Amino acid sequence: MSDLTDRERKRYTRNLILEEIGEAGQLKLKAGKVLVVGTGGLGSPALYYLAAAGVGTLGVMDNDCVDLSNLQRQIIHSMEDLGKPKTVSACEKLAKLNCEINIVPVQERLTPENVGRIMDGYDVVVDATDNFPTRFVLNEACVKAGKPFVHGGILGFVGQAMTVVPGRGPCWQCVFHEPPPSGTVPAAPGVLGAVAGTIGTIQAAEVVKLLLGTGKLLVGRLLIYDALEALFREVQVKRDPRCPVCSGILI
Repeated sequence: MSDLTDRERKRYTRNLILEEIGEAGQLKLKAGKVLVVGTGGLGSPALYYLAAAGVGTLGVMDNDCVDLSNLQRQIIHSMEDLGKPKTVSACEKLAKLNCEINIVPVQERLTPENVGRIMDGYDVVVDATDNFPTRFVLNEACVKAGKPFVHGGILGFVGQAMTVVPGRGPCWQCVFHEPPPSGTVPAAPGVLGAVAGTIGTIQAAEVVKLLLGTGKLLVGRLLIYDALEALFREVQVKRDPRCPVCSGILI
């Protein structure tokens, strides 16, 4: 692994000061490869902070285009990006923020058929999606590949986050056993943009800790944020011994 350049030392000064990071930790971040699935309300802050932190390779995955209704919460996009593929818009912003990292656009819709190929080579996967089917696909693929998976979800004034480390605790499907009944979740639900920002930032912090190998992760812990009540609460979650995804993995 190459040393940090003088330019990188200057850029990441406030990281290097931290005992938990230092130069050795910054080199771990530089070597890190993270796939963020979704460049919307959650992916926007997650991508910004991971790029700013110096994560060396960021996979930016989305298959949608920027719409005016996105701008209320998807802060990586702007008026000039309307109609543009979100991956293009996001990668342009990230390159302006940090031109010294590798930014990889993935203009595809995630499916069970392509998920293995797309995830290959990445250390951590971030769930910044907005639908249950994709989360089930991501969770299963990550568990089978042994890759950490950082989940985030938002609805209205409430958000949640959880980290899955295969072999160390429950997976996402242990907690969310099956998709909600049809019609119970609106196709375009309301959400406060700042809630998306809060949860996406928490996801970025979890990724940084995973790459550094430091701190206490949200493994077996579902963190819930209620913006209306200005309250965080934590729900302890356990592994489901009958889980169809992770029950065969030894802990």
